Amino acid sequence: MLSRNGFVCLGVMAAAAGMALAQAAATNAAGGQPAQGPVTTLKANAQLVVVDVVVTDSHQMPVHGLEASDFKLTESGVPQVVRNFEEHAALTVADATKLPPMEKLPPGVYSNYTPAPANGAVNLVLLDALNTPMTDQAYVRKQLLAYLKATPPGTRIAIVGLTTHLIVLQGFTSDPELLRRVVEKGAGKASPLLGDQVGGGGLQNSLADNLEDMDIPGAEEMIANMRQFDMQVQSSQQMLRAKDTLDAMNQIAHYLSAIPGRKNLIWFSGSFPIDILPDTSGTVPDPFVGVADSEDEFRETVSLLGRSQVAAYPIDARGLMVSPVFSAATNRNYGASTGANTGNSRFDQDQQKFFGDQAEEHATMKQMADATGGHAFVNTNDLTTAVAKAIQEGSNFYTLTYTPANSQRDGKLRKIRIEVARPGLSLEYRKGYYADDPDKVNLALKPDAATTAAESPTMRDTLKLAMMRGAPTPTEILMRVGVLLLTPKGQTEDKPAEGNMLPARAPGPFRRYSVNFAINPRDLIFFHAPDGKIHADCSLIIMAYDPDGRAVNLQQSTVHFAGTMDDVKKLFAEGFVRHEEISTPAKGAYFLRIGVHDLHRDHFGVVEVATSEVQNVKPYAPDAAAPTAAPAK
Repeated sequence: MLSRNGFVCLGVMAAAAGMALAQAAATNAAGGQPAQGPVTTLKANAQLVVVDVVVTDSHQMPVHGLEASDFKLTESGVPQVVRNFEEHAALTVADATKLPPMEKLPPGVYSNYTPAPANGAVNLVLLDALNTPMTDQAYVRKQLLAYLKATPPGTRIAIVGLTTHLIVLQGFTSDPELLRRVVEKGAGKASPLLGDQVGGGGLQNSLADNLEDMDIPGAEEMIANMRQFDMQVQSSQQMLRAKDTLDAMNQIAHYLSAIPGRKNLIWFSGSFPIDILPDTSGTVPDPFVGVADSEDEFRETVSLLGRSQVAAYPIDARGLMVSPVFSAATNRNYGASTGANTGNSRFDQDQQKFFGDQAEEHATMKQMADATGGHAFVNTNDLTTAVAKAIQEGSNFYTLTYTPANSQRDGKLRKIRIEVARPGLSLEYRKGYYADDPDKVNLALKPDAATTAAESPTMRDTLKLAMMRGAPTPTEILMRVGVLLLTPKGQTEDKPAEGNMLPARAPGPFRRYSVNFAINPRDLIFFHAPDGKIHADCSLIIMAYDPDGRAVNLQQSTVHFAGTMDDVKKLFAEGFVRHEEISTPAKGAYFLRIGVHDLHRDHFGVVEVATSEVQNVKPYAPDAAAPTAAPAK
């Protein structure tokens, strides 16, 4: 199975590293010696581009049995040689149960590794409440339940929800009953950034409209300024929705990074425009005041999704829409009036805005689908069939890989075109990629977690998203953690663990927990520095949250590695193991969000643990066997 995203590093670090669990060291006392693993060598990189191609016939049914010779692939007009070719079909029940073995971890030991079928795709359903009115959310859940009642056996699905942040509602499972329970229990969430949060409210007069209807002499400038203010507010809300949504997509890409093969993102949403264009109604003094775009953020997002081999299938949750000017809920004056902007003029402007907004929103969905190799479903009320088609298409595909004839990583757009020799077939695949270097090392950042975050707004944002309570756990750095309660049962401590950064005035007493990191070193970036040594820098972060998602404590430290090639080999053989401690208030239940952050590549590995799960975990004896093999990618 091919690795991670559109780029595959061939033998960057050839051998898998042994990862000692070192949970026995949790009491600062003991633990067996780390097991020896194979010696790792550094090798040169070769770039591969991975393209998944869905081929359907005139009846929109999957086409199987094609050979590599049936495909013609060009990049920016230059023919490319297909290096690897694989055909994938929807998994049978037997295939779906043949997951890579998930090693049974001892109590108190957790991993961010997620097994996946060896030859199939997995599906992630995103319920987007941020961009969808509540009435449409309810319809989505009804339609999704209808699909889950007839889900093909073995279909592997996870469900996440988006409000102002992303949260995992159900991890990957092929049990439709688990998924149905999640959907049935869910309730609609009102979006604070939508003008019509409930939906179906029709068009309502604004204060500027009411003043205009009154036809007050000399009020024209005031009315125009009020309209411009309203436009600025709407533009700001749309851009906030765009940012939060693209942030969520980035989180999903980080979350799915370590799962091999294709991932289908089934995205139920009312969507949002990437670009906010000038107002052409002639009703505001400055038509450009609300202009904004998210093009740079969109590029970053589709690049991340492409590198994680994620295909987006946006589904317009609003279904087939008609102009709200005809809605019975609309409270607008479309009658004759002496006002300059009423009657037929206002009717035409509302119509123009509706069709313009709808076109921009559908364009966003189609851009996301085209850029990632998925398919957008708009103007359909049959959302059940849309889900079924999305999963069917995304489960029957061909994977082509090639080494680009143009090996320069110059950040420019490379357009991909694929054709098949047989007539009458339709193809869906990502139409291009940006030739960025996914393994680029940012040496400008200082190897200190606090300084790095302070100097890099982008890294601040990714750190915040990665460590958010309940969010998907990034898997770019595979890791295990051993967690146990150090404070003797029934006792408390007056002071928190050393180095903890509690909020001001946090009262005791406390309970202290041990957290032991076992990090897969081949997921960190190692580079030659001017001092002649090989360096790596990462931050270890533990955040404690209460059940409402409020942070109650933080422990953060920076790990610097600098050594020779022999030192690197030793690290890869013995594993990258570290120990930290964090305290929580003695009363109540808490969650520990435990992460490692590569400071030069902005990659993460995260695990989340409920403290209730480790209250009775006992330290291992020094001679107790602990798992040592890192999960294979």
